[in-house]
Amino acid sequence: MTSEPLAADPLAARLTRGRGPLFFPVTAYGPDGGIDLAAFRAHVRAGIDAGAAAVFACCGTGEFHALSPEEFRLCVRAAVEESAGRVPVLAGTGHGTALAIAYARAAEEEGADGLLAMPPYLVVADQPGLIRHYTDIAAATSLDVIVYQRDNAVFAPDTVVALARVERIIGLKDGLGDLDLMQRIVSAVRTAEPGREFLYFNGLPTAELTGLAYRGIGIGLYSSAVFAFAPDIALAFHRALTTGDDKTVARLLDGFFVPLVELRNQGRGYAVSLVKAGVRLGGLDVGEVRPPLCEPTAAHTDALAALVAHGRTLLEGAA
Repeated sequence: MTSEPLAADPLAARLTRGRGPLFFPVTAYGPDGGIDLAAFRAHVRAGIDAGAAAVFACCGTGEFHALSPEEFRLCVRAAVEESAGRVPVLAGTGHGTALAIAYARAAEEEGADGLLAMPPYLVVADQPGLIRHYTDIAAATSLDVIVYQRDNAVFAPDTVVALARVERIIGLKDGLGDLDLMQRIVSAVRTAEPGREFLYFNGLPTAELTGLAYRGIGIGLYSSAVFAFAPDIALAFHRALTTGDDKTVARLLDGFFVPLVELRNQGRGYAVSLVKAGVRLGGLDVGEVRPPLCEPTAAHTDALAALVAHGRTLLEGAA
């Protein structure tokens, strides 16, 4: 990773040039429940130093839903300062359209390079409403926007074509996992906009598990929750996946990622709280998750510690 700032380059180019996975840091809280900026900065700095391609601050793993506007600003500003232009920093935005625009403008004011636009709050909208929602967010700032498909924001292929035609919408992150739909989306955009560079991201909770399948339809970019607490394992898998080392991919899938998903599925909200427990196991006290999320049980935390240790023995075997 270069130490020279590259902020003048287009965001899409910076995201595709990165040699590591996309890093979604947890948000650190102190004993009083408030933001612990020192711990958050250390977490972000460690991820960048480990080789993250980008930092996505205050997104799903960062408990965007639980942050006040002031806390959001503090964390985005801290991530931007820790990056210092070495990798792009994208901030989450969401809720209804008006609040999403307010968060987007706050992120721009704090120096973010782009936005991850999460699903609108609660409502299930028709496709024209979704187009208007994300178009309004993109028009509100000068930042590039990645739209996040999951839950109540599921897009028809023609909708993604319309979004791809919006100047500042540069990509789609998929947290739904419908590969049939994703193939139709990729084909529709490619056919309708043959000269348009539009990015696609595998954004499932443990994206490594479906990395081979997404690679099969041409989607190589993905977010890695594991990178937040075991960057060595996440980077080894990323390297194997991107170089076609399917033997190492299979070893890590069978011995680490599949058991991790099975553990994650044992509790609601574990896609966040288990990751945070993993960061604490690594020696950085980032506090507990905020309500309504709950902490993993002691038994599940012990199982995570054992699984990380086993994953590292698999790396030794690969080496």
